[in-house]
This record gives sequence, structure tokens and C-alpha cells, in this order.
Amino acid sequence: MSELISKLQWRYACKKMNPSKAVPQEKVDRIVEAARLAPTSSGLQPFEIILVTNPAVREQIKSKAHGQAQITDGSHLLVFAAWDHYTADRINMMFDLTNAQRGGSNEGWENYRQMLLKNYPARDAHVNYEHAARQAYIGLGAALIAAAFEEVDATPMEGFDPPAVDEILGLSARGLKSVVLVPLGYRADEGDWLLNLKKVRRPTAQFVTLVK
Repeated sequence: MSELISKLQWRYACKKMNPSKAVPQEKVDRIVEAARLAPTSSGLQPFEIILVTNPAVREQIKSKAHGQAQITDGSHLLVFAAWDHYTADRINMMFDLTNAQRGGSNEGWENYRQMLLKNYPARDAHVNYEHAARQAYIGLGAALIAAAFEEVDATPMEGFDPPAVDEILGLSARGLKSVVLVPLGYRADEGDWLLNLKKVRRPTAQFVTLVK
């Protein structure tokens, strides 16, 4: 078994974290970097990560997340926040950044930019947000795999009040909407009913369909 698969066997959705054990910052940085490097549609990277360590702010967020203790028992909280809309400014920002990093452009690339500028901003804002949120989940997957590789517990959470969290973090003013929360920490030695249970997934034969 490869090291990565072994680490994925190790991970689970930790329900009780040890509040006395903090994740080293270099591990957090690598987890966040994995999310930053994740692929996104048209390379637009339409989401951001809000990294929350402030205990008081995490306590506020916990109150809007059904009191899930991992938010405050973990040492770091990642908030994946998607763009609320695709705008011309946002699309141009990413194309201009790409051109600057790659040292130039070409006709095909600029035609692609114009196609996006014509179609994306004209769509309904909610449609665009839902598309951006799906890109955030690609980043989430990368972060969860990276956390497992670092042997850091990471528990994705959708059970929270997004508008309330947006207000706590001032996201609306930045054109962002919270999508998913991910506390980072270390599992407690006891008190977690899920800790010692066998990981259960469908067998490969029931999960993968081979089309030849």
C-alpha cells in the first residue's frame, strides 16, 4: 500500500479534538498550499480561504455551527469562501495575472478570455456562485488529502449558517460567501465515538465502472 493510501486509510472525520495540541504552522501552510494549487475551471480560482486562529472569532463561528466543538478545540479553522459572482474585473484579474506570470499571451488565449467575459458575468449571480462553490470543493478535497498526508485531523463541515459566518468574517463586503468549514487539529485520545470504528467504503467493484 502506498504511503498516501495508508494516510487516507488513517484519516476520518474527527469528532473530538485535543485542544491542548496545536498544529504546527508549517503543516497548516502546506495544507493551504495544496488547496491553492488545486485545479479550477478555466483556471479562475474563484474561491479564497479564510484562516481563523483567533479564539473569540472561532467561538462566534461555533455558535453558528450547532456548537461543533472541533471549531474551537482545533487550533486552526479554514473557511472556504466562494466568489458571489463572476465579474469582468475578476476574470480579467486572473487572465492578466496568468499573462504576467507566463510572460505574454496569444490570440487563442485572449479569444478565450473574451468568451468568458461575454458569457459568465451575464449569467444569474446564484448560478455563478454555485459554480464557484463547486470549484471550492475541489480545493477542499486537495486540503483534506494534504491534511491526511501531514497526519493532521481535518473535519469538513457544512452544518453551519453561512450568512451568519459571512457577517462574522465580513465576507459580503469582499464579494464572498462561505461554503464549508474545516477545523484542523489532532484527535483526542478518548471521547470520540468514531475514533476506533472501521472505515467503511463500498468495494471497488461497486464503486468503479470500467468502460472498455
